[in-house]
Amino acid sequence: MISRRIAPPALAVLLAGAALLPAGTAAAAPAPPAPESELVPGIAPGPARPWQRDTPDQLLAPVVHEPTAQEDAVEPRDAPEGTYDLIEYVPLGEAAARVACSKSTGPYQRAVERWLGLTADGKQSAADCRAIQAFQKKEKIKPAIGFAGPVTWARMQLIAARENPNAAKKCPVKAAARVACVDLDRQLTWVQKGTKVVFGPVSVRTGRAAYPTRKGWHTVYWKHKNHTSTLYNTPMPYAQFFSGGQAFHAVYDTIHTTIGSMGCVNLTVGDARKLWDVLKKGDRVYAWGHRPGT
Repeated sequence: MISRRIAPPALAVLLAGAALLPAGTAAAAPAPPAPESELVPGIAPGPARPWQRDTPDQLLAPVVHEPTAQEDAVEPRDAPEGTYDLIEYVPLGEAAARVACSKSTGPYQRAVERWLGLTADGKQSAADCRAIQAFQKKEKIKPAIGFAGPVTWARMQLIAARENPNAAKKCPVKAAARVACVDLDRQLTWVQKGTKVVFGPVSVRTGRAAYPTRKGWHTVYWKHKNHTSTLYNTPMPYAQFFSGGQAFHAVYDTIHTTIGSMGCVNLTVGDARKLWDVLKKGDRVYAWGHRPGT
């Protein structure tokens, strides 16, 4: 049995092998009618169901069952080669013209300038472009045209956090207990046992403004390796649910977008597979901060 839940849709298309551009949220097929007595995710309230109020999908917990050993023996498929390549979002005009250095102010301009030690005025300059471009080339971010987009910003957050992701002590430490830390500010996740980091940090994609990842303490209450959304037939591999319909799970799409998920914490397949082996049912999850743009 699988839950009725919306998983994040694909959010970008590849332009001439050079850049990713936001494509908006794909329109979903209408869900079938539901009995008046049942709250079904994906069916908006209307005249036929005036009693149905705010019931976003990510608030409703999935139907929990015990996967069989045969089911758990099936490993979710790997993502196609190139799925998680560091491909930056850039303006359409600059991508089409294949500019050498971007003159546009990116959505993460000020944060990127600050990380690079530049004047953090939030405005692109020739010097800013050269510095951002040098970083992009070093990290193999394409196209390396100096545009301060989400991929560049996310890479900087990951690099800065690698040595000690909890340096600011924002994720509570529980002696001898595993805590999965979800840093919404930096879009990072790691697991610590006491003060020791036993997984990560890794980059993630958390909930968008309308469906934010819920903050505070949660508990991993169900693990389902081959979970699927029955509404849109969307795979949610290595799903580990911790709050209603919100879960850690892999996506077969880039996790670096200006638009967030539907509330879940999205990871690459490789990272989700490793996290699956680290977290156990009953482990605690703590989330704090705000996803940029929300």
